[in-house]
Amino acid sequence: MLSFLIAFVVMLVIGALLGVLLSIAKEKFHVEEEDKRLQELIEMLPGYNCGSCGYSGCGGMAEAIVSGELDIIPCNPLKQKDREKIIEYLKTTPGPDGSTIDIK
Repeated sequence: MLSFLIAFVVMLVIGALLGVLLSIAKEKFHVEEEDKRLQELIEMLPGYNCGSCGYSGCGGMAEAIVSGELDIIPCNPLKQKDREKIIEYLKTTPGPDGSTIDIK
C-alpha cells in the first residue's frame, strides 16, 4: 500500500512540474496570431503580381497595407469598385488587436 502511495505522489509531482514547464514554454515560444485580414485582402486584389505598386506582388502589397506601411492602395490594375470594396472592408474589419485600417 505504501509503494502505491509513493508512486501516486511521485506521478502527481511529475505531472505538476511538467504542467508548469509547459505553461512557461507557452509564454516563451508564443507565436503572434496572423492577421486574418491579410488573406482576405490578397483574395480581393486582382492577383496579377505585376509589381506596378512597387512591391514584389499582391501579397507583398497586402502585407504592407495590413502592417500600416501604406496609407493608399497603389495597385494600378485594381478597378475603382474593387478599391472601394477593399477600403470599406479594412475600415470595418478589426484585426487581432481590435484596430481597423483607415486607407485611401
